[in-house]
Amino acid sequence: MANEKQTAESSRTFRRYEDGDTTPESWQDYIFKAGWSYKCPVYVQRTPTCQNGCPAGEDIRGWLDVVRGLDKPPAEVSWQEHAFRRLTRANPFPGIMGYVCPAPCEEGCNRRAVEDHVGINAVEQFIGEAALAGRFHFAKPLEESGKRVAIIGGGPGGLACAYQLRLKGHACTIFEAREQLGGMLRYGLPNYRTPPAVVEGEIQRILDLGVTIKTGVRVGRDVSFEDLDRDFDAVFWAIGTQVGRIPEIPGAHAPNCVGGIEFLREFNEGRMPSVPRRIVVVGGGDTSIDVTTVARKLGGFAATKPDGSPLTYTADMVTQAAIHSGQKVTLTSVLPTAKLKASEREVEDARSLDVAILGNVMPLAVTLDADGRACGVRFAPCEHGKDGKRVRVPGDEIEIPADLVVFAIGQVADMTGLEALDNGRHAIAAGPGLQVLGHPKHFVGGDIITPHLLATAIGHATVAADGIDALLKGQAVARRPHIDKRHFDIREGLPTRALPVDGKVTSPAFVHNFEDRAHREVIKSDALFLAHFSTTPRLARTERRLAEIFTEGGTRIMPLDEAQAVAEAKRCMSCGLCLECDNCVVFCPQVAVKKVPRDQKALGYYVTTDYTRCIGCHICADVCPAGYIQMGLGE
Repeated sequence: MANEKQTAESSRTFRRYEDGDTTPESWQDYIFKAGWSYKCPVYVQRTPTCQNGCPAGEDIRGWLDVVRGLDKPPAEVSWQEHAFRRLTRANPFPGIMGYVCPAPCEEGCNRRAVEDHVGINAVEQFIGEAALAGRFHFAKPLEESGKRVAIIGGGPGGLACAYQLRLKGHACTIFEAREQLGGMLRYGLPNYRTPPAVVEGEIQRILDLGVTIKTGVRVGRDVSFEDLDRDFDAVFWAIGTQVGRIPEIPGAHAPNCVGGIEFLREFNEGRMPSVPRRIVVVGGGDTSIDVTTVARKLGGFAATKPDGSPLTYTADMVTQAAIHSGQKVTLTSVLPTAKLKASEREVEDARSLDVAILGNVMPLAVTLDADGRACGVRFAPCEHGKDGKRVRVPGDEIEIPADLVVFAIGQVADMTGLEALDNGRHAIAAGPGLQVLGHPKHFVGGDIITPHLLATAIGHATVAADGIDALLKGQAVARRPHIDKRHFDIREGLPTRALPVDGKVTSPAFVHNFEDRAHREVIKSDALFLAHFSTTPRLARTERRLAEIFTEGGTRIMPLDEAQAVAEAKRCMSCGLCLECDNCVVFCPQVAVKKVPRDQKALGYYVTTDYTRCIGCHICADVCPAGYIQMGLGE
């Protein structure tokens, strides 16, 4: 019986014949079947699965091709800067993303069909760190449009929109209710997950484009909706969801019951000198894990003022108070412990800090003492029915003692003063192009539409910025493509000598018989020649345990070095775009497939076909590892 390794090797092996075949097929019959004889190679660009899974819409294959050396940088530009510029067309926060993004791109990576996904997030982290170390900056717009855009909210979505709009030449003013920009990056994540220097550096790089900021100003209180309409040509709403949702159960509004976001904000601002002895956290997602690990081991963080000086309390002070009090932290979830929404590594860290995790329980009520403060939480066993709704199941109720109850079950927006935009669910309704319904000058993005990932807010910012740009130019907000990402354009890298006399290419077909289907087609692993790729283990980053961070300081995820980042990028299979492997040139029996002249080649323009020689034998398509060659001339 074949073992797993043999099965995996077999699945990656291309075979013209299968076991049991005894008679070879006539090559003449294979090539000249009715209706097939005209089929010759066409070069088809499709969207890779990693890019399709990226909510920020990054051209992941493109910047990985830079790191691996396929896409050469211009003269006097390092490959690190070239990769940075390719990546940040969609996302201005490569360093931050490298630390905190759960990397949905990796879940769909076609390399999984060989052995393991490419460490996309690890390479992104390296690029982000290299950009900060090299002091890479964004190029300011060559011309100013004279248009003014108000951006409400200085979190990642608002900052990303300001970045995209400044590149288009529009003046931007960010209104932020808090004293510092950053939103959830600064106030909602522990510093061991996002180093403050990375957050500060990537925010400042955007501000250096000439963004006006007004902090400590709350729209709806200090500035009215009517003021924005009068003073600005367009408005982008990125106010996020700043208030933790509290369940509608008895006792949940006691003074020592708080939302998970508020709890983390208190710590990140250094305003909580100690924590109670018994803490019950209701949740199961990443925020709830952050709460439990912070409360159990790290305590407060050495949050800093703008000048870099520490705020009131240090991590040591708070943590010692927690540990010496014999603190007990319990995390509960309506989901089974094996199916918590938090990432596996976060759950394991919580367990390593002796956090008790209890699944399949639903909160019934918060028990109050004589002073009206929470002293426990009562739970009942539950499970999820076929419709996805939780239902109570037979079993004894339990009560967990608590001096503090933290509800990390989601967030809602504070719409005070913004009732004109409230869709009735503490959110803003968006139409096509993320225009606010009923308010054509206004656009919206991020968690205020629906809470999701940091990358999602950044993707929304790009879509909204494009819509705002169209509006300010007097154009209709365009319908978005089916696959709405930042796509590679083959024409960008073509040398001048490869272009027509006027230096312009109006159609990619000028290059060779090329079709760009990236806006409507995703390439899957079954379209690749997987046998081309040898088994190459992923270079995983070092992930430190929280106990180690507590004693030694630093961050959780350690970046790859340069050699490791390049090696990991070389594992990318360049799905849907030429890998420059020479297979099609080597195996073509008619010598019909040839390399383009060296001084004309560019990424995606590496080979061409002499159709006077091609007999449609399909061999070039069969051995193309990236699935870039398709037979059919336009089919």
